[in-house]
Amino acid sequence: MPDLQQHAEDLDALTAAPHHHILLFENEFVRVLDTRVPPGQFVPLHTHRWPSALYIRSWSDFIRRDADGLTIADSPAIAKVPPESALWSGPYRPTRWRMSATRSCGLSASN
Repeated sequence: MPDLQQHAEDLDALTAAPHHHILLFENEFVRVLDTRVPPGQFVPLHTHRWPSALYIRSWSDFIRRDADGLTIADSPAIAKVPPESALWSGPYRPTRWRMSATRSCGLSASN
């Protein structure tokens, strides 16, 4: 598995998965990303290095795998997040995503 510190910039969501993450705002205190994943898309290996407040606009089933291909999260096995929900997420190691048949959209704010 890649060393998170060594590859932090290369695996940053905006660098490694730019088609799925849009920078809305950033300063020395906070970074706000708009995340959009169309149906059936694979999101490249990337990381979110900081804890984040998430605002989920729409939810889709997904499978999240680490750099070695091991399943970290399989959403059908966990509770669904209703649209227009806010939640907290800690930082996570590099992962890649596979979305199901519906679109997923969300905002994240981290420091």
